[in-house]
Amino acid sequence: MLKLKRGNLLDEKTEALVNTVNCVGVMGKGVALQFKRAFPDNFKQYQKACKNNEVEPGRMFTVATDSLLNPRYIINFPTKRHWRQPSQLDDIKAGLAALVEDVQRLGIRSIAIPPLGCGNGGLDWAEVKPLILEAFKPLPNVEVIVFEPAGAPPVEAMAIATSKPPMTAFRASLIRILELYGLPGYSASRIEIQKLAYFLKVAGEPTLQTLTYQRFHYGPYAHNLGHALQGMEGHYIRGYGDGSGRAQIQILPEGHQAAQDFLAEGQNADLYLERVSQLIEGFETPYGMEMLATLHWVAQENPQAATDCAVAIERVGEWSDRKKHLFKPQHLVMAWNHLQAQGWLSP
Repeated sequence: MLKLKRGNLLDEKTEALVNTVNCVGVMGKGVALQFKRAFPDNFKQYQKACKNNEVEPGRMFTVATDSLLNPRYIINFPTKRHWRQPSQLDDIKAGLAALVEDVQRLGIRSIAIPPLGCGNGGLDWAEVKPLILEAFKPLPNVEVIVFEPAGAPPVEAMAIATSKPPMTAFRASLIRILELYGLPGYSASRIEIQKLAYFLKVAGEPTLQTLTYQRFHYGPYAHNLGHALQGMEGHYIRGYGDGSGRAQIQILPEGHQAAQDFLAEGQNADLYLERVSQLIEGFETPYGMEMLATLHWVAQENPQAATDCAVAIERVGEWSDRKKHLFKPQHLVMAWNHLQAQGWLSP
């Protein structure tokens, strides 16, 4: 029996849930990240299997949950060879044949399947959907619930079963700068938290020196900051979601208290937090934070841009057409003068 549905796949009470994965051990976005949080043991086994080259297209990596309740199996379906690469339709076809074999071998009577290779994988649902329906035609006695693309479920509906990570100076500093940035209850976007962490690192906060920033669409961006936020999600912050949609990150009450207690123990973060807090005053929007960070970055790349505002504005325009048309010249001048007055453009 085949049924099409939209919603949160992880809420289904089927015997098996299908998780879309790559072959390099990363569950960084979308459905895979939701599974990583909801079934941490599955992620550990999958990551180990990837290191042993046991995860490949056309082959399921199935993990028994050892639970009396459903789901009894998590079936990891490789839809990508590498997380950076798009999905290939031939890999979906080969994977479906292997999936049907596993369903028959394990005697699975109900299964929930996401839109394989669509979304982050880039495949067209109009091509993938008929492949799934055709693959399961020979199994009329199996309840097959196929989830159509509908975006990620609401953040509050995403299951979190990971262990709470310990509070550290890194996490406490992130939480505190977010609190200094916005009013109580304010939700920060990914752009804003990326730029706040960027300036904390530049200010000299020792624990943030591990963040690796590079030029990106919205200015300086550190991919490994996303990993840090994933670990905090549901324990200290809420709103990062599965990394696939628009984030609205808020500090949870327990996150506020844990960070406050940690910093009260004498962790010397106040100096860096205060410096960044003074810099961002008056620029507390995604637009303002991206502009400040972009100007600072070009000034670090080009010493002349650190002493000549016109050169800095020219370099911002060369970054991308988007930035050239987004930032108003008078705003760039104001931001550059602010950075200089605060001592952020000094060698």
